[in-house]
Amino acid sequence: MSSKKHATLRYTSLRASIFLGCLLVFLALGHFGVIPVAGSTGVVFLVLLAGLVSAPISYVVLAKHRDAMSEQIAGRVETMRSRTSARIAAQNAEEDAADEAARAASARQ
Repeated sequence: MSSKKHATLRYTSLRASIFLGCLLVFLALGHFGVIPVAGSTGVVFLVLLAGLVSAPISYVVLAKHRDAMSEQIAGRVETMRSRTSARIAAQNAEEDAADEAARAASARQ
């Protein structure tokens, strides 16, 4: 249970770490002239390149973590859905009781 408790936080932090690792590699390659970088536009290019490269890496490497995060979110949604339906059922029962009381009062008159 504890391994799935923080699944979203774990996945997000690992995803950000992969992106930052790729960014550092590309910034180093740009600094040493392997990748041509010209001013701030070049840095934006390196950030976009890091995002483009880190996405498929994360897709493959973090599959297990993504599945755990999905289970965690689905469980929370199901809990919220069941609470909402129970609350709606209680409100409907209350409205039905009030309606029946009003009908009984009008029938007596």
